[in-house]
Amino acid sequence: MAVLVDPPMWPRHGTAWGHLVSDTSLTELHEFAERAGLPPRSFDLDHYDVPIGRYDDLVSLGAQAVDAHELVRRLRASGLRVPAHARRRHHEPAGSREDDVRRG
Repeated sequence: MAVLVDPPMWPRHGTAWGHLVSDTSLTELHEFAERAGLPPRSFDLDHYDVPIGRYDDLVSLGAQAVDAHELVRRLRASGLRVPAHARRRHHEPAGSREDDVRRG
């Protein structure tokens, strides 16, 4: 039903970052991100990381501004939220998992 964006408040790489999600489908999210000109590398499992400089553009393109709690609540309710354990595995460097270490 909606693409949502929360206020950029996560510092990294000299700027603040927020998140862009869909409460309907990843297809809707990817289509919106493409129209907005977000690079594919900014997608992270269930959301796009967006710098503060893009926040107003995204809202003007139709993203609904919500606070971080509402964004997470609606992402979870949609069933699109990637669980924390899967998120950790996705971000681990190759060979860092205990079972990989045992094999080596």
